[in-house]
Amino acid sequence: MTAPSAPGQKPPSIETRFGWIVVAASLAFICVAFGPSYLLVVSLKPMSAEFGWPRWVPSMAYAFLLLGTGLGGIVMGLWADRAGLGKPILLGAVVTGAGVMAASLSDSIWYLLFICGPVIGFLGTSTSFAPLLTNTTRWFDRRRGIAVSVVASGQALAGATWPQLFNYGVETIGWRDTWLAYGLFAVTAMLPLTLILRRRPPAPLQAPTVAAPRIGRRAAALHELPLAILSLAIIGCCVAMAMPMVHIVAYCTDLGFEAARGAEMLSLLLACSAISRIGFGWISDRIGGLQTIFVGAGMQALALALFALVDSLAGLYLVSALFGLVFGGIVPAYALAAKELYPDGEIGWRMGVIFFFGTVGMAAGGVLGGWIFDLTAYYPLAFVVGVSFNIVNLLCLTWLIRYRVVAILPRAKPA
Repeated sequence: MTAPSAPGQKPPSIETRFGWIVVAASLAFICVAFGPSYLLVVSLKPMSAEFGWPRWVPSMAYAFLLLGTGLGGIVMGLWADRAGLGKPILLGAVVTGAGVMAASLSDSIWYLLFICGPVIGFLGTSTSFAPLLTNTTRWFDRRRGIAVSVVASGQALAGATWPQLFNYGVETIGWRDTWLAYGLFAVTAMLPLTLILRRRPPAPLQAPTVAAPRIGRRAAALHELPLAILSLAIIGCCVAMAMPMVHIVAYCTDLGFEAARGAEMLSLLLACSAISRIGFGWISDRIGGLQTIFVGAGMQALALALFALVDSLAGLYLVSALFGLVFGGIVPAYALAAKELYPDGEIGWRMGVIFFFGTVGMAAGGVLGGWIFDLTAYYPLAFVVGVSFNIVNLLCLTWLIRYRVVAILPRAKPA
């Protein structure tokens, strides 16, 4: 235990200026690491046209990349927990760039799927999101929520930056040379960042704890129960989250509006989500990660319900902005929740598990929304189903918040 601070003095903290350098480097690393997914999106049509492939082929490559990233995040998180971030992040920097360059040589379906899934996704991009968010939590105790939210914004920044640049490259030099150029850029940009990110975070202020005795199977199962419930919660949250993100453009055209209006709504939604992440980070520092998820998920359910009720152009713009503002900060708060529920040395791989199930939820939400529309030709019903998944999410969070798993895990005290 640390000694109490004198009256009028701030309590001791592990935070340093270098921690914010780590935040900036992590933000940049994630932004570059998620570039390949947008390369696939922008290159979908020219790839299909060159090989005469149906569009499901590059689309499947995109799915392989996401799946590889999710599964790899578990492995990389466990590796980083045991050996530090240095080696995983170095592997990611090299493999991401080299994998993109290798993908520029694609001449078959299986080659493209292998490079995008096991190589770029599992060994490359997976080293960025969950491991870097975990590492960030270890550099901060007072402003952890804001720091994690800034790092998580790297994914949104990638979506705002790369598609326009990639589209220009594909139109001027072709998709192969665009992939090759980005691969070279990725290696050049990411390798120097590893020199910052490999530095070990400061030791926590609490006195080291004695290793816990071996526990029985029942106790071990109870130890993992919060992780299972949090994984179920993020599935429900992300299924609901994906519904408008995937289908807003199609919904607009069904209502008689131009597809360009739907694209503008999607851009507005994502821009608002990036802005909201900082605000939610500030909230997380004051009320905790679990409560922040609960507040955000509750507002997300209300905003999603509005999509089922509003059918005017102005109304849809307003609801899109509202939805972005309330959902953007939810996902980073899951990293803080894991930090609250589990010891520091275990959270890396657990965050990988949680974010993997978040990816599953996002994929399922997009598919489910399309399936419901195919059956009913009525998108509002899909949004209502999304709200029901959001309710499952809120029930899971209610259990975690109410009981705090005191009988199962020692909960970390907030800084």
